[in-house]
Amino acid sequence: MFYSIVKGILSILIWLFFKFRVFGEENIPKEGGVIIASNHVSYFDIPFLACGIARRADFVAKSELFNNRIFGWILKRLGTFPVKRGSIDRWAISEATKRLRDGRVIVIYPEGARSKDGRLSDPKRGIGMLVALSGAMVIPSFIMGTDSVLPRGARRIRLNPVRLYLGNPLDFSSSKNVKKGKELYTEISEEIMRAIGDLEAKAKGMD
Repeated sequence: MFYSIVKGILSILIWLFFKFRVFGEENIPKEGGVIIASNHVSYFDIPFLACGIARRADFVAKSELFNNRIFGWILKRLGTFPVKRGSIDRWAISEATKRLRDGRVIVIYPEGARSKDGRLSDPKRGIGMLVALSGAMVIPSFIMGTDSVLPRGARRIRLNPVRLYLGNPLDFSSSKNVKKGKELYTEISEEIMRAIGDLEAKAKGMD
């Protein structure tokens, strides 16, 4: 209920003031566990992604955001759970795997942190491990414009258009028959980032 109320309010504001548009929403399965793998350029990526996905989505967020007790409580009520950056957080991987097997949608940023210049960077192996352990399909995603809504160092929100592009599902179930361990995780992560890069090229071609 709390999630639905917050999403409903945010959706009205986002669609009204930011000319928000979503492309490829039909690529997200209507049920079953699925991973949304997105680029990350702004804290505003979270509300726009949540409102651009019809299904309820759980987000993986850096553990520092949970240090504030009130804000941390709100994040948990919204289904967000923490991940420790700097190395593979096995608790976070286990929690995400459990939720995926329960049929939920998990949003994760393969790069592990916000981009400082808007450009895509190399992925972390964590998403590759999550995909390999859960067996879930991945929907690559590219969000464009949120970095202009609140640029780094800015104090005021800017009413700039935002676009969300959702790609075709990626199925890595056959990859486990070829490679294992770190090599497999790296290969999956890199393929996901290539798919996000393809969406970026498509998005900029349509802009």
